[in-house]
Amino acid sequence: MAHSDVERFERVILPHLDDAYTLAHYLLRDEHDVQDAVQEAVLRALRFFHGYRDGDPRAWLLTIVRNCCHSWQRSRRTDRLTVEYGDDDVSTRLYATERADSRAIAASDQAAITRAVAALPVEYREVIVLRELHELSYKEISNMTGVPMGTVMSRLARARERLADALGMLERGVS
Repeated sequence: MAHSDVERFERVILPHLDDAYTLAHYLLRDEHDVQDAVQEAVLRALRFFHGYRDGDPRAWLLTIVRNCCHSWQRSRRTDRLTVEYGDDDVSTRLYATERADSRAIAASDQAAITRAVAALPVEYREVIVLRELHELSYKEISNMTGVPMGTVMSRLARARERLADALGMLERGVS
């Protein structure tokens, strides 16, 4: 790979490393697995960067990360992907001026959300993370997951409904 290609890779793809790590963290349970999967994804991205055609670099990298995570799980012969949020440094970082009770409430809310998302089936969890956390479009998610856009929208609706129900936010009988 030419030096200019490596520089372009560093400029275009590497700024999305945090998003890659976050997605892997949502899809894999073990911190070491997350690090290994992201490292493998970045190496694959570098290896195949010649095939990148100036689309959305974030979506391109996240697709590779997603595929690496699925491959990693299959190689471990597990039944399904699981998620563990627990990134306390990110999820519960609050301003120092907040009162202790506000921090406790926020941490409790974050823990409830974490548990609710973790309980979602993988196909729902994956689309909710890609849409709500990474703010990918329905089309980008469809391309990444290989399912029709209507299926993406349906899964998102079901995921949101399950989350609302799990968090006690869904009013029964109201349509």
